[in-house]
Amino acid sequence: MCKQLMNSSENEDSLPARRCASAISMSTGDDDVAIKILYCGICHSDLHSIKNEWHNAMYPVVPGHEIAGVVTEVGKNVTKFKAGDRVGVGCIVNSCQSCDSCNEGFENHCRGMIFTYNSVDLDGTVTYGGYSSNVVVHERFVVRFPDAMPLDQGAPLLCAGITVYSPMKHHGLNVPGKHVGVVGLGGLGHVAVKFAKAFGMKVTVISSSPAKKQEALERHGADAFIVSRNDDEMKAAAGTMDGIINTVSANIPMAPYMSMLKPYGKMIMVGLPDKPLEIPPFDLMTGSKTLAGSCIGGMRDTQEMIDVAAKHGVTADIEVVGADYVNTAMERLAKADVRYRFVIDIGNTLKSSD
Repeated sequence: MCKQLMNSSENEDSLPARRCASAISMSTGDDDVAIKILYCGICHSDLHSIKNEWHNAMYPVVPGHEIAGVVTEVGKNVTKFKAGDRVGVGCIVNSCQSCDSCNEGFENHCRGMIFTYNSVDLDGTVTYGGYSSNVVVHERFVVRFPDAMPLDQGAPLLCAGITVYSPMKHHGLNVPGKHVGVVGLGGLGHVAVKFAKAFGMKVTVISSSPAKKQEALERHGADAFIVSRNDDEMKAAAGTMDGIINTVSANIPMAPYMSMLKPYGKMIMVGLPDKPLEIPPFDLMTGSKTLAGSCIGGMRDTQEMIDVAAKHGVTADIEVVGADYVNTAMERLAKADVRYRFVIDIGNTLKSSD
């Protein structure tokens, strides 16, 4: 179960602007880890949730599924963690823990998966996220942070990182020398570029914004940059890529991107357009190409991802803000005015009342 001191949104039009006056009762079960939250990333899904754009908000909503902090207490059955450990909590805080998906380490595919916030847990309580001072989570859903991974720059990897790492791993887009395209250079895209380079791959960023070329090439180490609105550049790249990680949530025509794939190439969707995709079957059949989707990752992959990131120096590009800046950060996020993730400094700016 996930329980926190709430910083709540009370209706569809408000943003999280205050803490509740009293703390939610917290207890550490036998299999639980209690964590003092020091940082929490702001994900675009937080904005969707508090504004009820997915029509499933259970107010008060306390967002936050990119949690990093320090263990303060563990239950008597906990063996993986101890007080003082640097840890994180991502998008999942519970699952049935007994189905085939859970047994194979893919809790993200469990039909009983419980999200970190705005989800009903197995005991009927509503989960609250990391815009909070503390959290209690079953040890299975806690990730250990390697010493080399900064908590603030690592927090967004618990969503953005695993979202791109998992499909790259499971679709064979982590092989040195292969060529991967990354559509969109934002919160997901910039991390995808970094992981692809860590894997030793050739990376091409595909963006509608020419202004991002220098940043993609010089700051993130991409090998090439294509402006998606430039037909000549798009056509010149036809048939050159082993795979594409599509991070864009806008509705874009798919055919030009599918044409960039080699035979048996794969287009993996991790963005969430608000309308159905339109793709002619001929674009899939020609070259025996694949269009697939991917949703975060299981706990085994998440721990592996954070370990690989620490080994290769992969971190998120962040702007650290105080708890009192969250409303402004949300407004800026809605305008894509951040490079590339906001992270709330919970430990220094959100004080518990207990």
